[in-house]
Amino acid sequence: MTDETVTKSTTSNGPKGSESRSPGRLAWKRFKRDKTGVISAYVVIFFFVIAIAAPLIAKLYGKNPYTTYASQDPSLLDAFSYPSGPNGGMSSQFWFGVEPQLGRDVFTFLLYGIRTSLGIAVAATILTVVVGVVVGITAGYLGGKTDYIVSRVIDILLSFPSTLFFIAFMPVVYGIFVAPDDNIPTWLRALALIVVLTAFGWATIARLLRGQVLGLREREFVEAAKVTGASPMRIVFKELLPNLWTPIIIQGTLLLPTLVTAEAGLSFLGVGIIDPTPDWGVMIARGAAFYSQDLTFMLFPGISMVLFVVAFNLLGDSVRDALDPKSKR
Repeated sequence: MTDETVTKSTTSNGPKGSESRSPGRLAWKRFKRDKTGVISAYVVIFFFVIAIAAPLIAKLYGKNPYTTYASQDPSLLDAFSYPSGPNGGMSSQFWFGVEPQLGRDVFTFLLYGIRTSLGIAVAATILTVVVGVVVGITAGYLGGKTDYIVSRVIDILLSFPSTLFFIAFMPVVYGIFVAPDDNIPTWLRALALIVVLTAFGWATIARLLRGQVLGLREREFVEAAKVTGASPMRIVFKELLPNLWTPIIIQGTLLLPTLVTAEAGLSFLGVGIIDPTPDWGVMIARGAAFYSQDLTFMLFPGISMVLFVVAFNLLGDSVRDALDPKSKR
């Protein structure tokens, strides 16, 4: 009777013990102990909520980012087309003030700017990770000529000065779809940004995963799967991919803030999203023209962008430390 009780107790406690010691739960416990990571996660979540709920917030606020409110109320701007009120025209009616010259509402312009920048960066990050995973795993698993060709392509892509190439290549992409005299639609600009950022961003992830797969494909569990007659597709998805989730997640969290700044930089330079479409880079470019007389318009997009990028970078470091404690210094 006692032996049966002990056996049942051991059996019932076994799954709970193994579940509590699973890699995912251990990583989650390590992450929750990292106060910096938790705070950064809240900041990042806040920005994504703002981006998703931007139309609802703007509707409740009663403004939109496209209306030139100075044309409706000329008293919003002074004789030099700068906000007539203090601190960029901040008031109970315009929380973050109004834009110089045009008199657009800064608060809603920032909301939609965050929405645009994060939307493009998230889409580019997802595609970049997917392409990098597919190419890296394929090259590492097949080896031979495939690995050689892919490795040379990766070397070529990583040797490009990306920023200069983006500036030179974006007009070429636009010219393929739009005549030189026609206006480039915003959807095409966003799509071109996503495609170009993806095309020159996957190489780093692919190289990392290729090296990981080269080490994993000679392991016993892969050889055992081959002996049992498993197809290459099954080996990749059932044997290799589950062992690669940690570097994939880490690279994805570190890639997103990089693409946010890259997208904003291209918009700032005029080869990405352009005015009047709200965007972080557009706001900073517009603010740079007025900062010597009125710093307010540049202050809000600058601070918000720095805050998001720093928070996401800290979050990425915390995720890396949680998933791979050996990487923590």
